[in-house]
Amino acid sequence: VQLQASGGGLVQAGGSLRLSCAASRRTFSNNGLGWFRQTPGNEREFVVGISWNAAFTGYADSVKGRFTISRDNAKNTVYLQMNGLQPEDTAVYYCAAALSATYSTDRTRYRYWGQGTQVTVSS
Repeated sequence: VQLQASGGGLVQAGGSLRLSCAASRRTFSNNGLGWFRQTPGNEREFVVGISWNAAFTGYADSVKGRFTISRDNAKNTVYLQMNGLQPEDTAVYYCAAALSATYSTDRTRYRYWGQGTQVTVSS
């Protein structure tokens, strides 16, 4: 396993969660990183991404102002702070490392994927 996501769980609407994704066996400090999410029967969708040096970030419109991505290259870890969670945020969340130094909204541009962590938001 090269990417390990954690921090998912069950939370009430309006609550917060912080996801973490730690890399092992290799460093991703030179790679863009992203978080995607997927619900049953739907394609995996882009949520947020961050460039290798955190100079650039990008967010899906649905999470802007509520989610914040950050990274700690010394710890080889990327974080996703999720505030103001809503039932429509319920999904399995995946972290991924891009092929390039920046992030992409295209999931095919990511080579390494974590195993996913379930986020469930109750109304």
